[in-house]
Amino acid sequence: MTSTVPASLTRTAEGSALQAVLLDMDGTLVDTEGFWWDVEVEVFADLGHRLDAAWRDVVVGGPMTRSAGYLIEATGAVIDLEELTVLLNDRFEKRIGRGVPLMPGAARLLAELAAHEVPTALVSASHRRIIDRVLDSVGHHHFALTVAGDEVARTKPHPEPYLAAAAGFGAEPGRCAVIEDTATGVASAEAAGCRVVAVPSVADIAPAPGRAVVPSLEHVDLAFLKGLVTGKR
Repeated sequence: MTSTVPASLTRTAEGSALQAVLLDMDGTLVDTEGFWWDVEVEVFADLGHRLDAAWRDVVVGGPMTRSAGYLIEATGAVIDLEELTVLLNDRFEKRIGRGVPLMPGAARLLAELAAHEVPTALVSASHRRIIDRVLDSVGHHHFALTVAGDEVARTKPHPEPYLAAAAGFGAEPGRCAVIEDTATGVASAEAAGCRVVAVPSVADIAPAPGRAVVPSLEHVDLAFLKGLVTGKR
């Protein structure tokens, strides 16, 4: 976890109904879920295997160990998990080297959160090297705290990443609004006790108590997030 949380943000977290906003990265903040699938297809093609498009819904949004392990088993590729992880990260980092596209509504939402000094964190199953490269494009200044998948003992769908982010702000999980795009990320956030806005990127996500589902971040603003936490949405 990387944190630059000033005392003023901690005071904000302690004194507001909405104490923090925690965002997923791939498919939520930046339009990169398709990049990951393209990279997986390319790497396995180099290994002599063709990926079934139906597997995309299985591997999206989860930790790399899970998705890479699934694809090794599904294809029978002769490669170990550690080597495949390096290949995928190397190829993806090269792919995003010239910048990454923000999801619709993301820039406006980040600007609004910053203008109102809302503590904001990025919580991703991606590795630190990938998060830092994405933030080189998006702007590190948007996030006082970031949590990477290779910095926690148990990544999504386990609640640890979101519990770590809330603790980093001194916030109560139930007063944190999480924005996610996959069922895996939603499961992680809800297991941590957070309120969730789901913006599905690949597979559908159903509404549920304490969870809102919207078609894009263009439907999300600070008032929406405050209402999600207070139940007055």
